[in-house]
Amino acid sequence: MRSIWKGAISFGLVTIPVKLYSATEQKDVSFHQVHREDGGRIRYKRVCTVDGEEVAYADIAKGYELGTGEMVVLTDEDFEGLPLSTSRRIDVLQFAPAEQIDPIYFAKSYYLEPDAQGAKPYVLLRNALESSGQVAVVKVALRQRESLATLRVRDGVFVLETMLWPDEIRKPDFEFLDEDIEVRAQELKMAESLINTMEADFDPTEYHDTYREALQQVIEAKVAGKEVVAAPEEEEAGPAVDLMAALRASVDAAKRERTGGGAAKPKRAAKESKESKESKEKEAAPKRKARKSA
Repeated sequence: MRSIWKGAISFGLVTIPVKLYSATEQKDVSFHQVHREDGGRIRYKRVCTVDGEEVAYADIAKGYELGTGEMVVLTDEDFEGLPLSTSRRIDVLQFAPAEQIDPIYFAKSYYLEPDAQGAKPYVLLRNALESSGQVAVVKVALRQRESLATLRVRDGVFVLETMLWPDEIRKPDFEFLDEDIEVRAQELKMAESLINTMEADFDPTEYHDTYREALQQVIEAKVAGKEVVAAPEEEEAGPAVDLMAALRASVDAAKRERTGGGAAKPKRAAKESKESKESKEKEAAPKRKARKSA
């Protein structure tokens, strides 16, 4: 890995020099925009809307548009004069229980590695933080943007997780929140039963990106000159007419899956249960008729 930032953790009078690395990467299949006819790459030019001329990167600045439509041009010098007190520094503001921080605030994760001279205070703070069971709330400036963040320990390494500011979290303003929707006690109990049946320890290695894998197969087939066959579309389940029946069928399907019997779609399971019941009733009818005749 290659460090993308160098600075220091400021903890009281203790300064811990560190390097910052991206802790995550998206495993996505990347594409180029190309000309359908010949596969040629599509290039875009940076053209000024005023004079129509192509503009070099060195001549590009940032502009802030006013309500009047006028543009305020800001240069690199304007940004350099901003008072970013946390520039090249990770300031520890407080310590707090991790459960008090809503995950919706988290933006991106980074690893912190100590410089050689900072290894001992790094390990000291790491061990103290880990034994406390809390996280450090810090402030840091990355890429000309100041952010709140947390420091926590993962696999013996500090993880810096940048956070959004409170005014960047949108309020969920949906109409159904104002509606008086009644949930029956039996329905709630059945839903809780479904949750209990599907409860398990989380292991992320059990899951994988099936879309990316299928897309890679399509690309490999194209390279090999094979015929690409589209996968059959999955049947979409319609809205449940009887919520209790759907929940009960879901619980039964989850139990079968946990015991190794294979999972069935809830809608299909409910239908099969009904058909089985009708079949048994038809088989029992002649026997009841025979007993009456006797």
